Amino acid sequence: MGKVVKVIELVGTSQHNWTDAVENAVTEASKTVDDILGCEVTNFTANIQDGRVMEYKADCKIAFAVH
Repeated sequence: MGKVVKVIELVGTSQHNWTDAVENAVTEASKTVDDILGCEVTNFTANIQDGRVMEYKADCKIAFAVH
C-alpha cells in the first residue's frame, strides 16, 4: 500500500538571506509537524526599505507523511 502525504504552504522569513528563510520555515514547521519529507520552494521575495533588502521571504510547500 502507498504512502499518503499532506502538503502545507508556509512563508519563511529572514533578515540575512533566502536560504535562512527556507531553513526557518522548515524549523518552525517541525515544531508541530512530524515526519517532514521535503520542502519545495515556490517563490522568493523581499521587503525593501530605503533601497535595501530588509527581509527575505521564501514561499515553501512542506510535505509530510499522514499516519
